[in-house]
Amino acid sequence: MAALRVQIRPGAYYDSVVLMQLQRALASLPGVLDAGVVMGTQANKAVLQPSGLLTPEIEVASADDLVIAVRGEDEGAALAALDQVDHLIANRRSNSVEQDFLPRSVESALQMLPQAGWVLVSVAGRYAAGVARQALNSGRHVFLYSDNVSLDEEVALKQTASEKNLLVMGPDCGTAIVNGVGLGFANQVRRGPIGLVAASGTGLQQVSARIHQLGSGITQAFGTGGRDLSEAVGAVTAHQALDLLARDPETQVIVLVSKPPAPRVAEGLLTAARATGKPVVVDFIGYLGRSVDNLHFAVTFDQAAELAVGLALSRPSHANALLLGSERLGPGQKYLRGLFSGGTLAYEALLLLQDYVPAVFSNAPLDKRYRLADAMVSQGHTVVDLGADEFTVGRLHPMMDNDLRIRRLRQEAVDPETATILIDVVLGHGAHADPAGELAPVISAIRAAAGQSGRYLPVVAVVVGTDEDPQGMAAQIEQLTNAGAQVETSNEAAARLVGRFLRALCPDQQTTSPNPVDISVLRQPLAAINVGLESFTASLQAQGAEAVQVDWRPPAGGNERLMAVLERLKRNRP
Repeated sequence: MAALRVQIRPGAYYDSVVLMQLQRALASLPGVLDAGVVMGTQANKAVLQPSGLLTPEIEVASADDLVIAVRGEDEGAALAALDQVDHLIANRRSNSVEQDFLPRSVESALQMLPQAGWVLVSVAGRYAAGVARQALNSGRHVFLYSDNVSLDEEVALKQTASEKNLLVMGPDCGTAIVNGVGLGFANQVRRGPIGLVAASGTGLQQVSARIHQLGSGITQAFGTGGRDLSEAVGAVTAHQALDLLARDPETQVIVLVSKPPAPRVAEGLLTAARATGKPVVVDFIGYLGRSVDNLHFAVTFDQAAELAVGLALSRPSHANALLLGSERLGPGQKYLRGLFSGGTLAYEALLLLQDYVPAVFSNAPLDKRYRLADAMVSQGHTVVDLGADEFTVGRLHPMMDNDLRIRRLRQEAVDPETATILIDVVLGHGAHADPAGELAPVISAIRAAAGQSGRYLPVVAVVVGTDEDPQGMAAQIEQLTNAGAQVETSNEAAARLVGRFLRALCPDQQTTSPNPVDISVLRQPLAAINVGLESFTASLQAQGAEAVQVDWRPPAGGNERLMAVLERLKRNRP
Protein backbone atom coordinates (compact mmCIF):
# COMPACT_ATOMS: atom_id res chain seq x y z
CA MET A 1 0.00 0.00 0.00
CA ALA A 2 1.37 3.41 -0.98
CA ALA A 3 2.85 5.44 1.86
CA LEU A 4 3.85 9.11 2.18
CA ARG A 5 6.76 9.97 4.45
CA VAL A 6 8.16 13.44 5.13
CA GLN A 7 11.43 14.86 6.42
CA ILE A 8 11.84 18.48 7.58
CA ARG A 9 15.33 19.92 8.02
CA PRO A 10 15.11 23.26 9.87
CA GLY A 11 17.38 26.02 8.59
CA ALA A 12 19.00 23.82 5.90
CA TYR A 13 19.84 26.00 2.89
CA TYR A 14 20.35 24.56 -0.58
CA ASP A 15 20.11 26.35 -3.90
CA SER A 16 17.41 25.45 -6.38
CA VAL A 17 19.71 23.32 -8.56
CA VAL A 18 20.46 21.06 -5.60
CA LEU A 19 16.75 20.84 -4.81
CA MET A 20 15.95 19.87 -8.39
CA GLN A 21 18.74 17.29 -8.53
CA LEU A 22 17.70 15.77 -5.19
CA GLN A 23 14.03 15.59 -6.18
CA ARG A 24 14.84 13.86 -9.46
CA ALA A 25 17.26 11.47 -7.79
CA LEU A 26 14.69 10.50 -5.16
CA ALA A 27 11.94 10.09 -7.77
CA SER A 28 14.15 7.67 -9.73
CA LEU A 29 14.79 5.33 -6.78
CA PRO A 30 13.16 1.89 -6.80
CA GLY A 31 9.70 1.86 -5.28
CA VAL A 32 9.29 5.66 -5.31
CA LEU A 33 6.05 6.90 -6.90
CA ASP A 34 6.56 10.66 -6.46
CA ALA A 35 8.84 13.05 -4.62
CA GLY A 36 8.91 16.72 -3.71
CA VAL A 37 11.98 18.64 -2.48
CA VAL A 38 11.46 22.34 -1.78
CA MET A 39 12.15 25.10 0.68
CA GLY A 40 9.14 25.55 2.95
CA THR A 41 7.62 28.67 1.42
CA GLN A 42 3.86 29.10 1.06
CA ALA A 43 4.17 29.03 -2.75
CA ASN A 44 6.06 25.74 -2.63
CA LYS A 45 3.51 24.24 -0.25
CA ALA A 46 0.82 25.16 -2.78
CA VAL A 47 2.81 23.35 -5.48
CA LEU A 48 2.97 20.18 -3.36
CA GLN A 49 -0.77 20.16 -2.67
CA PRO A 50 -2.11 19.11 -6.12
CA SER A 51 0.24 16.11 -6.05
CA GLY A 52 -1.00 15.06 -2.62
CA LEU A 53 2.44 15.62 -1.07
CA LEU A 54 1.35 18.32 1.40
CA THR A 55 1.04 17.09 5.00
CA PRO A 56 0.21 18.88 8.29
CA GLU A 57 3.86 18.88 9.33
CA ILE A 58 4.84 20.52 6.02
CA GLU A 59 2.09 23.10 6.55
CA VAL A 60 3.90 24.43 9.64
CA ALA A 61 7.41 24.39 8.10
CA SER A 62 9.09 27.78 7.69
CA ALA A 63 10.53 29.29 4.51
CA ASP A 64 14.05 28.47 5.78
CA ASP A 65 13.29 24.76 6.25
CA LEU A 66 14.16 22.07 3.73
CA VAL A 67 11.06 19.96 3.02
CA ILE A 68 11.41 16.44 1.60
CA ALA A 69 8.31 14.40 0.79
CA VAL A 70 8.43 10.89 -0.69
CA ARG A 71 5.51 8.69 -1.71
CA GLY A 72 6.59 5.08 -2.00
CA GLU A 73 4.89 1.91 -3.10
CA ASP A 74 4.95 1.04 0.59
CA GLU A 75 6.36 2.44 3.81
CA GLY A 76 9.64 0.59 3.41
CA ALA A 77 10.30 2.11 -0.02
CA ALA A 78 9.52 5.63 1.23
CA LEU A 79 11.77 5.30 4.29
CA ALA A 80 14.56 3.73 2.24
CA ALA A 81 14.47 6.71 -0.13
CA LEU A 82 14.67 9.19 2.75
CA ASP A 83 17.68 7.29 4.08
CA GLN A 84 19.43 8.08 0.78
CA VAL A 85 19.08 11.87 1.09
CA ASP A 86 22.45 12.61 2.68
CA HIS A 87 24.24 10.34 0.23
CA LEU A 88 22.52 11.98 -2.74
CA ILE A 89 23.35 15.49 -1.49
CA ALA A 90 27.00 14.54 -0.95
CA ASN A 91 27.24 13.34 -4.55
CA ARG A 92 25.35 16.20 -6.16
CA ARG A 93 28.40 18.17 -7.32
CA SER A 94 28.29 18.79 -11.06
CA ASN A 95 31.14 17.28 -13.07
CA SER A 96 30.85 20.13 -15.55
CA VAL A 97 32.58 22.72 -13.32
CA GLU A 98 36.30 22.44 -14.04
CA GLN A 99 37.64 23.46 -10.65
CA ASP A 100 39.50 21.41 -8.06
CA PHE A 101 39.16 23.82 -5.13
CA LEU A 102 36.05 25.82 -4.28
CA PRO A 103 36.67 29.01 -2.28
CA ARG A 104 34.10 29.90 0.37
CA SER A 105 33.91 33.68 -0.21
CA VAL A 106 34.07 36.34 -2.91
CA GLU A 107 37.29 37.65 -1.40
CA SER A 108 39.12 34.32 -1.58
CA ALA A 109 37.74 33.67 -5.09
CA LEU A 110 39.20 36.98 -6.26
CA GLN A 111 42.58 35.90 -4.95
CA MET A 112 42.32 32.90 -7.29
CA LEU A 113 41.12 35.00 -10.25
CA PRO A 114 42.18 38.62 -9.63
CA GLN A 115 41.44 39.60 -13.25
CA ALA A 116 37.74 38.85 -12.72
CA GLY A 117 35.75 41.96 -13.58
CA TRP A 118 32.35 40.46 -12.79
CA VAL A 119 30.61 38.67 -9.95
CA LEU A 120 27.52 36.62 -10.79
CA VAL A 121 25.06 36.27 -7.90
CA SER A 122 22.26 33.69 -7.88
CA VAL A 123 21.81 32.86 -4.19
CA ALA A 124 18.47 33.14 -2.37
CA GLY A 125 17.05 36.66 -2.48
CA ARG A 126 17.36 37.40 1.21
CA TYR A 127 21.14 36.90 1.00
CA ALA A 128 21.78 38.23 -2.50
CA ALA A 129 22.12 41.94 -1.68
CA GLY A 130 24.85 41.19 0.85
CA VAL A 131 26.87 39.19 -1.70
CA ALA A 132 26.36 41.90 -4.34
CA ARG A 133 27.54 44.53 -1.87
CA GLN A 134 30.73 42.55 -1.26
CA ALA A 135 31.34 42.44 -5.02
CA LEU A 136 30.84 46.20 -5.41
CA ASN A 137 33.15 46.89 -2.47
CA SER A 138 35.80 44.82 -4.25
CA GLY A 139 35.39 47.00 -7.36
CA ARG A 140 33.61 44.43 -9.52
CA HIS A 141 30.54 44.70 -11.72
CA VAL A 142 27.56 42.58 -10.67
CA PHE A 143 25.21 40.33 -12.61
CA LEU A 144 22.43 39.84 -10.05
CA TYR A 145 20.26 36.94 -11.19
CA SER A 146 18.58 36.49 -7.78
CA ASP A 147 14.96 37.54 -7.43
CA ASN A 148 13.06 38.40 -4.25
CA VAL A 149 15.51 41.21 -3.48
CA SER A 150 13.71 44.16 -1.88
CA LEU A 151 13.19 47.40 -3.79
CA ASP A 152 15.06 49.33 -1.10
CA GLU A 153 18.05 47.01 -1.47
CA GLU A 154 18.00 47.43 -5.25
CA VAL A 155 18.00 51.21 -4.99
CA ALA A 156 20.84 51.15 -2.47
CA LEU A 157 22.95 48.73 -4.54
CA LYS A 158 22.54 50.74 -7.72
CA GLN A 159 23.33 54.01 -5.98
CA THR A 160 26.51 52.45 -4.61
CA ALA A 161 27.39 51.06 -8.04
CA SER A 162 26.86 54.43 -9.71
CA GLU A 163 29.10 56.13 -7.16
CA LYS A 164 31.80 53.56 -7.89
CA ASN A 165 31.30 53.74 -11.69
CA LEU A 166 30.20 50.11 -11.69
CA LEU A 167 27.24 48.21 -13.14
CA VAL A 168 24.60 46.22 -11.29
CA MET A 169 22.52 44.23 -13.76
CA GLY A 170 19.49 43.12 -11.74
CA PRO A 171 18.11 41.95 -9.40
CA ASP A 172 16.05 39.41 -11.31
CA CYS A 173 18.31 39.84 -14.33
CA GLY A 174 18.24 36.64 -16.34
CA THR A 175 20.24 37.52 -19.42
CA ALA A 176 23.22 39.52 -20.68
CA ILE A 177 25.94 39.22 -23.31
CA VAL A 178 29.30 40.87 -22.54
CA ASN A 179 32.11 40.67 -25.08
CA GLY A 180 30.51 37.68 -26.79
CA VAL A 181 29.98 35.71 -23.56
CA GLY A 182 26.44 34.98 -22.42
CA LEU A 183 25.57 35.45 -18.76
CA GLY A 184 22.61 33.62 -17.30
CA PHE A 185 20.13 32.44 -19.94
CA ALA A 186 21.81 33.95 -22.99
CA ASN A 187 21.53 32.66 -26.52
CA GLN A 188 24.58 32.03 -28.70
CA VAL A 189 24.39 34.95 -31.14
CA ARG A 190 26.99 36.20 -33.58
CA ARG A 191 28.91 39.40 -33.03
CA GLY A 192 27.60 42.37 -34.97
CA PRO A 193 26.78 46.08 -34.92
CA ILE A 194 23.71 46.17 -32.61
CA GLY A 195 23.78 46.82 -28.86
CA LEU A 196 20.87 46.06 -26.50
CA VAL A 197 19.69 47.42 -23.16
CA ALA A 198 16.77 45.47 -21.73
CA ALA A 199 14.73 45.45 -18.54
CA SER A 200 13.59 42.00 -19.65
CA GLY A 201 15.52 38.74 -19.78
CA THR A 202 13.44 36.81 -22.29
CA GLY A 203 12.69 40.03 -24.16
CA LEU A 204 16.42 40.51 -24.61
CA GLN A 205 16.72 36.89 -25.71
CA GLN A 206 13.88 37.18 -28.23
CA VAL A 207 15.23 40.40 -29.79
CA SER A 208 18.85 39.20 -29.90
CA ALA A 209 17.82 35.81 -31.28
CA ARG A 210 15.68 37.44 -33.97
CA ILE A 211 18.56 39.76 -34.87
CA HIS A 212 20.75 36.68 -35.30
CA GLN A 213 18.06 34.94 -37.34
CA LEU A 214 17.85 38.01 -39.58
CA GLY A 215 21.56 37.82 -40.35
CA SER A 216 22.99 40.51 -38.10
CA GLY A 217 24.60 40.35 -34.65
CA ILE A 218 25.23 41.86 -31.24
CA THR A 219 28.05 43.96 -29.78
CA GLN A 220 26.85 43.90 -26.17
CA ALA A 221 23.53 43.17 -24.48
CA PHE A 222 22.94 44.56 -20.99
CA GLY A 223 20.12 43.40 -18.74
CA THR A 224 18.93 45.81 -16.08
CA GLY A 225 16.38 43.86 -14.01
CA GLY A 226 12.65 44.34 -14.37
CA ARG A 227 12.29 47.22 -11.87
CA ASP A 228 15.11 49.38 -13.18
CA LEU A 229 12.77 51.64 -15.18
CA SER A 230 10.42 52.16 -12.24
CA GLU A 231 9.99 55.54 -10.58
CA ALA A 232 11.79 54.31 -7.45
CA VAL A 233 14.93 53.04 -9.20
CA GLY A 234 15.05 55.66 -11.95
CA ALA A 235 16.68 53.56 -14.71
CA VAL A 236 20.15 53.79 -13.15
CA THR A 237 21.50 50.73 -14.96
CA ALA A 238 19.68 51.53 -18.22
CA HIS A 239 21.30 54.99 -18.31
CA GLN A 240 24.75 53.52 -17.59
CA ALA A 241 24.39 50.84 -20.29
CA LEU A 242 23.01 53.32 -22.83
CA ASP A 243 25.96 55.61 -22.15
CA LEU A 244 28.41 52.73 -22.62
CA LEU A 245 26.91 51.76 -25.98
CA ALA A 246 26.85 55.41 -27.07
CA ARG A 247 30.61 55.59 -26.45
CA ASP A 248 31.34 52.21 -28.06
CA PRO A 249 32.57 52.73 -31.65
CA GLU A 250 31.60 49.14 -32.58
CA THR A 251 27.92 49.71 -31.72
CA GLN A 252 26.10 51.28 -34.67
CA VAL A 253 22.50 50.77 -33.53
CA ILE A 254 21.06 50.60 -29.99
CA VAL A 255 17.86 48.80 -28.95
CA LEU A 256 15.98 49.57 -25.71
CA VAL A 257 13.54 46.89 -24.49
CA SER A 258 11.25 47.14 -21.47
CA LYS A 259 7.72 46.96 -20.24
CA PRO A 260 6.28 50.51 -20.13
CA PRO A 261 8.54 52.60 -17.85
CA ALA A 262 7.28 55.16 -15.37
CA PRO A 263 6.43 58.30 -17.43
CA ARG A 264 9.15 60.49 -15.90
CA VAL A 265 11.72 57.71 -16.27
CA ALA A 266 10.72 57.12 -19.90
CA GLU A 267 11.09 60.80 -20.70
CA GLY A 268 14.58 60.93 -19.18
CA LEU A 269 15.75 57.77 -20.91
CA LEU A 270 14.41 58.86 -24.30
CA THR A 271 16.13 62.22 -23.90
CA ALA A 272 19.40 60.39 -23.20
CA ALA A 273 18.81 58.05 -26.15
CA ARG A 274 18.28 60.97 -28.51
CA ALA A 275 21.49 62.54 -27.24
CA THR A 276 23.56 59.49 -28.26
CA GLY A 277 23.35 60.53 -31.91
CA LYS A 278 23.06 56.86 -32.88
CA PRO A 279 19.92 55.18 -34.23
CA VAL A 280 17.98 53.89 -31.21
CA VAL A 281 15.10 51.43 -31.54
CA VAL A 282 12.70 51.74 -28.59
CA ASP A 283 10.42 48.85 -27.65
CA PHE A 284 8.69 49.89 -24.44
CA ILE A 285 6.09 47.16 -24.88
CA GLY A 286 2.71 48.80 -25.46
CA TYR A 287 4.21 52.30 -25.48
CA LEU A 288 3.18 54.17 -28.61
CA GLY A 289 5.81 56.76 -29.44
CA ARG A 290 6.46 58.88 -32.50
CA SER A 291 9.73 58.37 -34.34
CA VAL A 292 11.75 61.57 -33.99
CA ASP A 293 15.32 62.19 -35.12
CA ASN A 294 17.29 59.04 -34.24
CA LEU A 295 14.49 57.38 -32.23
CA HIS A 296 12.53 54.58 -33.91
CA PHE A 297 9.61 53.06 -32.01
CA ALA A 298 8.59 49.42 -32.19
CA VAL A 299 5.55 47.77 -30.64
CA THR A 300 6.75 44.13 -30.69
CA PHE A 301 10.01 42.24 -30.27
CA ASP A 302 9.94 41.28 -33.93
CA GLN A 303 9.53 44.85 -35.10
CA ALA A 304 12.36 45.98 -32.82
CA ALA A 305 14.71 43.38 -34.30
CA GLU A 306 13.68 44.16 -37.86
CA LEU A 307 14.11 47.90 -37.39
CA ALA A 308 17.53 47.41 -35.80
CA VAL A 309 18.74 45.09 -38.54
CA GLY A 310 17.41 47.43 -41.23
CA LEU A 311 19.14 50.41 -39.64
CA ALA A 312 22.38 48.42 -39.55
CA LEU A 313 21.93 47.72 -43.29
CA SER A 314 21.13 44.02 -42.97
CA ARG A 315 18.51 41.95 -44.71
CA PRO A 316 14.79 42.26 -43.80
CA SER A 317 12.59 39.78 -42.01
CA HIS A 318 10.58 37.10 -43.71
CA ALA A 319 7.87 36.29 -41.19
CA ASN A 320 5.89 33.08 -41.43
CA ALA A 321 2.62 32.00 -39.77
CA LEU A 322 0.64 28.79 -39.51
CA LEU A 323 -3.11 28.54 -39.51
CA LEU A 324 -5.28 26.66 -37.06
CA GLY A 325 -8.84 25.44 -37.50
CA SER A 326 -11.57 25.20 -34.89
CA GLU A 327 -13.96 22.70 -36.45
CA ARG A 328 -12.38 19.72 -34.65
CA LEU A 329 -12.94 21.04 -31.12
CA GLY A 330 -15.22 19.19 -28.73
CA PRO A 331 -18.22 20.73 -26.95
CA GLY A 332 -17.23 23.29 -24.33
CA GLN A 333 -13.66 23.84 -25.55
CA LYS A 334 -13.22 27.62 -25.71
CA TYR A 335 -10.28 28.88 -23.64
CA LEU A 336 -6.56 29.51 -24.10
CA ARG A 337 -4.08 28.31 -21.49
CA GLY A 338 -0.67 29.95 -21.87
CA LEU A 339 2.20 28.52 -19.77
CA PHE A 340 5.29 30.71 -20.05
CA SER A 341 8.77 30.46 -18.54
CA GLY A 342 9.61 33.95 -19.84
CA GLY A 343 7.84 36.78 -18.00
CA THR A 344 8.17 39.38 -20.74
CA LEU A 345 7.23 36.88 -23.42
CA ALA A 346 4.05 36.32 -21.39
CA TYR A 347 3.56 40.09 -21.14
CA GLU A 348 3.90 40.55 -24.91
CA ALA A 349 1.46 37.68 -25.49
CA LEU A 350 -1.06 39.35 -23.15
CA LEU A 351 -0.64 42.61 -25.02
CA LEU A 352 -1.10 41.06 -28.46
CA LEU A 353 -4.07 38.96 -27.38
CA GLN A 354 -5.98 42.15 -26.56
CA ASP A 355 -6.60 42.42 -30.31
CA TYR A 356 -8.45 39.09 -30.33
CA VAL A 357 -10.24 38.39 -27.03
CA PRO A 358 -11.91 40.69 -24.49
CA ALA A 359 -10.03 39.49 -21.40
CA VAL A 360 -7.09 37.29 -20.45
CA PHE A 361 -6.47 36.34 -16.82
CA SER A 362 -2.94 36.14 -15.47
CA ASN A 363 -0.80 36.19 -12.34
CA ALA A 364 0.78 39.27 -13.98
CA PRO A 365 -2.19 40.84 -15.80
CA LEU A 366 -2.25 44.01 -17.90
CA ASP A 367 -5.39 45.01 -16.01
CA LYS A 368 -5.67 44.25 -12.29
CA ARG A 369 -9.31 43.22 -12.81
CA TYR A 370 -8.00 40.10 -14.54
CA ARG A 371 -5.59 38.94 -11.85
CA LEU A 372 -6.02 35.23 -11.14
CA ALA A 373 -7.56 34.52 -7.76
CA ASP A 374 -5.20 31.55 -7.52
CA ALA A 375 -2.14 31.36 -9.79
CA MET A 376 -2.36 27.57 -9.66
CA VAL A 377 -5.88 27.53 -11.15
CA SER A 378 -6.79 28.95 -14.58
CA GLN A 379 -10.00 30.84 -15.29
CA GLY A 380 -11.24 31.81 -18.71
CA HIS A 381 -8.43 32.66 -21.10
CA THR A 382 -5.29 32.43 -18.96
CA VAL A 383 -1.62 33.26 -19.49
CA VAL A 384 0.61 32.31 -16.55
CA ASP A 385 4.18 33.49 -15.97
CA LEU A 386 5.68 30.42 -14.26
CA GLY A 387 8.91 32.33 -13.72
CA ALA A 388 7.22 34.86 -11.43
CA ASP A 389 8.35 35.21 -7.83
CA GLU A 390 5.50 33.14 -6.36
CA PHE A 391 6.74 30.10 -8.30
CA THR A 392 10.53 30.53 -7.95
CA VAL A 393 11.08 31.00 -4.21
CA GLY A 394 13.17 27.95 -3.33
CA ARG A 395 12.57 26.45 -6.79
CA LEU A 396 14.61 26.42 -9.95
CA HIS A 397 13.46 28.76 -12.73
CA PRO A 398 11.24 26.99 -15.31
CA MET A 399 13.82 27.70 -18.01
CA MET A 400 15.97 25.14 -16.19
CA ASP A 401 13.39 22.81 -14.63
CA ASN A 402 10.31 21.68 -16.56
CA ASP A 403 8.70 19.82 -13.66
CA LEU A 404 6.16 22.48 -12.67
CA ARG A 405 5.18 23.24 -16.27
CA ILE A 406 4.78 19.55 -17.07
CA ARG A 407 2.43 19.17 -14.13
CA ARG A 408 0.51 22.26 -15.25
CA LEU A 409 0.34 21.01 -18.86
CA ARG A 410 -1.32 17.82 -17.67
CA GLN A 411 -3.66 19.79 -15.43
CA GLU A 412 -4.79 22.10 -18.26
CA ALA A 413 -5.09 19.28 -20.78
CA VAL A 414 -7.78 17.44 -18.81
CA ASP A 415 -9.88 20.61 -18.39
CA PRO A 416 -12.78 20.18 -20.87
CA GLU A 417 -12.85 23.97 -21.43
CA THR A 418 -9.24 24.14 -22.69
CA ALA A 419 -9.23 24.84 -26.43
CA THR A 420 -5.51 25.39 -27.01
CA ILE A 421 -2.26 25.60 -25.06
CA LEU A 422 0.53 28.11 -25.76
CA ILE A 423 4.04 27.57 -24.37
CA ASP A 424 7.50 29.06 -24.83
CA VAL A 425 10.67 26.98 -25.11
CA VAL A 426 13.69 29.17 -24.40
CA LEU A 427 17.10 27.86 -25.47
CA GLY A 428 20.61 29.13 -24.81
CA HIS A 429 23.48 28.87 -22.37
CA GLY A 430 22.32 28.27 -18.81
CA ALA A 431 18.90 26.99 -19.88
CA HIS A 432 17.73 23.35 -19.76
CA ALA A 433 19.98 21.13 -21.88
CA ASP A 434 17.05 19.53 -23.75
CA PRO A 435 13.71 21.18 -22.92
CA ALA A 436 11.91 19.65 -25.90
CA GLY A 437 13.12 16.22 -24.81
CA GLU A 438 10.99 16.56 -21.68
CA LEU A 439 8.12 18.63 -23.07
CA ALA A 440 7.53 16.81 -26.37
CA PRO A 441 6.52 13.43 -24.86
CA VAL A 442 4.07 15.21 -22.56
CA ILE A 443 2.60 17.20 -25.47
CA SER A 444 2.19 13.99 -27.46
CA ALA A 445 0.57 12.21 -24.51
CA ILE A 446 -1.92 14.95 -23.61
CA ARG A 447 -2.98 15.41 -27.23
CA ALA A 448 -3.51 11.65 -27.58
CA ALA A 449 -5.50 11.53 -24.34
CA ALA A 450 -7.64 14.46 -25.48
CA GLY A 451 -8.33 12.68 -28.77
CA GLN A 452 -9.43 9.55 -26.96
CA SER A 453 -11.94 11.67 -25.00
CA GLY A 454 -13.33 13.25 -28.18
CA ARG A 455 -11.44 16.52 -27.96
CA TYR A 456 -8.92 18.16 -30.30
CA LEU A 457 -6.10 19.88 -28.40
CA PRO A 458 -3.76 22.06 -30.49
CA VAL A 459 -0.51 23.09 -28.80
CA VAL A 460 1.51 26.07 -30.07
CA ALA A 461 5.14 26.47 -29.02
CA VAL A 462 7.39 29.47 -29.59
CA VAL A 463 11.06 28.44 -29.63
CA VAL A 464 13.38 31.28 -28.63
CA GLY A 465 16.91 30.53 -29.76
CA THR A 466 19.46 30.33 -32.55
CA ASP A 467 21.01 27.63 -34.70
CA GLU A 468 24.19 27.93 -32.63
CA ASP A 469 22.61 27.30 -29.24
CA PRO A 470 23.92 24.22 -27.39
CA GLN A 471 20.49 22.52 -27.39
CA GLY A 472 20.37 22.47 -31.20
CA MET A 473 17.45 24.62 -32.34
CA ALA A 474 16.54 22.45 -35.34
CA ALA A 475 16.47 19.30 -33.19
CA GLN A 476 14.31 21.03 -30.57
CA ILE A 477 11.82 22.17 -33.22
CA GLU A 478 11.77 18.69 -34.76
CA GLN A 479 10.95 17.03 -31.42
CA LEU A 480 8.12 19.48 -30.73
CA THR A 481 6.75 19.19 -34.28
CA ASN A 482 6.85 15.38 -34.15
CA ALA A 483 4.87 15.57 -30.90
CA GLY A 484 2.15 17.48 -32.74
CA ALA A 485 2.96 21.02 -31.59
CA GLN A 486 2.77 23.89 -34.06
CA VAL A 487 6.10 25.70 -33.73
CA GLU A 488 7.01 29.34 -34.24
CA THR A 489 10.32 31.11 -33.63
CA SER A 490 8.56 34.45 -33.12
CA ASN A 491 6.58 35.18 -29.97
CA GLU A 492 4.43 37.65 -31.91
CA ALA A 493 3.63 35.07 -34.60
CA ALA A 494 2.71 32.46 -31.98
CA ALA A 495 0.47 34.83 -30.01
CA ARG A 496 -1.30 36.11 -33.13
CA LEU A 497 -1.72 32.54 -34.40
CA VAL A 498 -3.48 31.62 -31.16
CA GLY A 499 -5.42 34.89 -31.22
CA ARG A 500 -6.84 34.20 -34.67
CA PHE A 501 -7.81 30.72 -33.53
CA LEU A 502 -9.62 32.09 -30.46
CA ARG A 503 -11.37 34.78 -32.47
CA ALA A 504 -12.65 32.08 -34.84
CA LEU A 505 -14.35 30.45 -31.86
CA CYS A 506 -16.17 33.69 -30.99
CA PRO A 507 -16.39 35.72 -34.22
CA ASP A 508 -18.59 38.39 -32.63
CA GLN A 509 -15.83 39.37 -30.07
CA GLN A 510 -13.52 41.29 -31.83
CA THR A 511 17.68 62.79 -16.66
CA THR A 512 20.96 63.47 -15.39
CA SER A 513 23.91 61.79 -17.15
CA PRO A 514 25.17 58.77 -15.19
CA ASN A 515 28.64 58.41 -13.76
CA PRO A 516 30.46 56.88 -16.73
CA VAL A 517 31.47 53.23 -16.52
CA ASP A 518 34.99 52.63 -17.84
CA ILE A 519 34.76 51.62 -21.50
CA SER A 520 37.36 48.91 -20.83
CA VAL A 521 34.49 46.71 -19.60
CA LEU A 522 33.65 46.29 -23.30
CA ARG A 523 37.21 45.38 -24.26
CA GLN A 524 38.58 43.02 -21.61
CA PRO A 525 38.03 39.25 -21.99
CA LEU A 526 35.25 38.31 -19.61
CA ALA A 527 36.34 36.70 -16.34
CA ALA A 528 33.94 36.18 -13.48
CA ILE A 529 33.33 34.90 -9.97
CA ASN A 530 30.09 32.90 -9.68
CA VAL A 531 28.22 32.76 -6.39
CA GLY A 532 25.24 30.44 -6.67
CA LEU A 533 24.09 28.18 -9.49
CA GLU A 534 27.00 26.00 -10.64
CA SER A 535 25.46 25.73 -14.11
CA PHE A 536 26.37 29.38 -14.69
CA THR A 537 30.05 28.60 -14.07
CA ALA A 538 29.86 25.63 -16.43
CA SER A 539 28.19 27.84 -19.05
CA LEU A 540 30.92 30.49 -18.79
CA GLN A 541 33.67 27.89 -19.06
CA ALA A 542 31.98 26.28 -22.05
CA GLN A 543 32.09 29.66 -23.79
CA GLY A 544 35.81 30.03 -23.14
CA ALA A 545 35.56 32.52 -20.28
CA GLU A 546 37.53 32.24 -17.05
CA ALA A 547 35.31 31.57 -14.06
CA VAL A 548 35.66 30.55 -10.42
CA GLN A 549 32.81 28.91 -8.53
CA VAL A 550 32.29 29.89 -4.89
CA ASP A 551 31.10 27.21 -2.46
CA TRP A 552 28.79 29.72 -0.79
CA ARG A 553 26.82 29.20 2.41
CA PRO A 554 24.67 31.76 4.27
CA PRO A 555 26.75 33.59 6.90
CA ALA A 556 25.86 32.89 10.53
CA GLY A 557 23.83 29.89 9.39
CA GLY A 558 21.25 32.24 7.87
CA ASN A 559 20.48 33.93 11.20
CA GLU A 560 19.57 37.44 10.08
CA ARG A 561 20.37 39.13 13.41
CA LEU A 562 23.84 37.58 13.54
CA MET A 563 24.35 38.40 9.86
CA ALA A 564 23.65 42.07 10.58
CA VAL A 565 26.14 42.05 13.45
CA LEU A 566 28.82 40.46 11.27
CA GLU A 567 28.16 43.00 8.51
CA ARG A 568 28.58 45.91 10.95
CA LEU A 569 31.80 44.42 12.31
CA LYS A 570 33.15 44.01 8.80
CA ARG A 571 32.32 47.61 7.88
CA ASN A 572 33.94 48.96 11.05
CA ARG A 573 37.15 46.94 10.97
CA PRO A 574 40.29 48.94 10.07
